[in-house]
Amino acid sequence: MAIGLLSFQTTIAQPATLKGIGVHSGQPVTMSFLPADADTGIVFHRLHANGTVTELRAVSSQVGNTDLSTVLGFSPANWVATVEHVMAAIYALGLDNLIVEVDGPETPVMDGSSAVYIDAIEHAGIVSLDVKRRYIRVVKPVRVENGASWAEFRPYDGTRFDVEIDFDCPLIGRQSWQGDLTAENFKRELSRARTFGFMRDVERLWAAGLALGSSLENSVVISDDDKVVNVEGLRYPDEFARHKTLDAVGDLALAGAQFIGSYRSYRGGHKMNSMALKALLSDASAYEVVEAPGARGGQARAREFVAVNAPGFAPWTA
Repeated sequence: MAIGLLSFQTTIAQPATLKGIGVHSGQPVTMSFLPADADTGIVFHRLHANGTVTELRAVSSQVGNTDLSTVLGFSPANWVATVEHVMAAIYALGLDNLIVEVDGPETPVMDGSSAVYIDAIEHAGIVSLDVKRRYIRVVKPVRVENGASWAEFRPYDGTRFDVEIDFDCPLIGRQSWQGDLTAENFKRELSRARTFGFMRDVERLWAAGLALGSSLENSVVISDDDKVVNVEGLRYPDEFARHKTLDAVGDLALAGAQFIGSYRSYRGGHKMNSMALKALLSDASAYEVVEAPGARGGQARAREFVAVNAPGFAPWTA
């Protein structure tokens, strides 16, 4: 199936601001999306109380901890954590250039999905810029494994995700989501899927100073007898697999450019997504940099994109 891909770069039309709490810190946080020029990429600005700013590019080389979320930066004093839900919305809506200001150590969790970010960006509007977008096109399989878990990139005429999970929990069990990634598919199929966790892990996480902001308002909680604690239940019958796919979209957005190819994973997570992305980008024979032919705007088919001589185009190393 040939999917239409944007030929030119984009940014947000006007600023948008969200207020919430950090899922791990439990502290209030304000996050703003600001327009940016072509070739800026996605850049996080952590605003400190003393007026200084730490700049973190949303690229794989800046990924630190991936244990419970994806963290940009390597020092708690400067990092921005839990970027995956925000990045998933940014990627799915096709935003190439954006400044994301955050006045704390993590993004606001909102309802535990990407839906609020999608709404904020669409309300602000998206504008096309006069500079061509370049894509990373997968040209050969790349696979990583860790025990029973694995993830791989494969060539594909579009952008596709195939994510399977397998939990030793009868409520979840083995679930999967497969589909081509478009803005409409993401909004309809994935954007509202919430993060989830087990009641049995809560005390351990709290003792470690984590999940202090987690609640039934922003997480699906599974009880010790394998029931959904949330009164409203699940948003999708397979919400768990859909949220893991949402996470994968956000983690792979840290390539620093949109990709053309298929991503598959089994029993993956933030760490596996990061490992697979770094394996792809470290093998120059596994991908090529491409752009749409001609000067027309709108969309082009993935198969129409042509390789370009772009030795300096490696945003993932920034």
